Amino acid sequence: MAGVLMAGCSAAPDPRPASVVPQATASAKAAVAPLTRAQLRALTLKEGEVAGAHEVGNPVQDPLPKEEQRSFPPVSDPTCQTVLDIRGGERASAVVFQEFNWKGDIWGGGSTLAAYEDGKAQQAFARLKQALGSCRSYEGTGWVGKFKATLTVVQPLIVGDESVRFLATIPMGPEHPGDRNEQFTVVRAGNTIVTFSKLNLGGSASFPSDLIHRQVERLREAQRP
Repeated sequence: MAGVLMAGCSAAPDPRPASVVPQATASAKAAVAPLTRAQLRALTLKEGEVAGAHEVGNPVQDPLPKEEQRSFPPVSDPTCQTVLDIRGGERASAVVFQEFNWKGDIWGGGSTLAAYEDGKAQQAFARLKQALGSCRSYEGTGWVGKFKATLTVVQPLIVGDESVRFLATIPMGPEHPGDRNEQFTVVRAGNTIVTFSKLNLGGSASFPSDLIHRQVERLREAQRP
């Protein structure tokens, strides 16, 4: 009985005011559920929002089932593979893709909207920025066979919580004069990362900045409490 009494009396009242006593339930940050694929689809840019859009529209697509995806071996530089993985939404909890088709532009562009669990988008973006610090060129195999790409980091567009922009240049060979130039703008908006790509052959490429701002702001609004 004495042992029971001692145990019950050993915890003295906390002398600090209630306002400074740690409250586990109050101080612990509530986990934020990531946006679902359906929510990402609903947040993509709609018909009529894309100036100069081709009649074929700007379709939104889900990732193919794993068994239908064609896989390629990793590129020659692991840090560059990290860049490719993050820009493509690898390891995100939900991903959707949107194609952009403009009149008079046969190359078009695209966006990848990727949602992450709370805090993981920030971690992924930190890995992306670190990888961009050392990725310069890489060799790999794609839809048209082997290729060699040069990656160049350029001035980012100021948008979202953080952003980067880089160019991937692939020589096309003597039968196709001019290089394949693709611009990538990668933006973190809360627990999402969205990548905008714009392709050109033999010329420069730039995804419309007004569409980037509109898409990013829409993602930020959807995550506000």
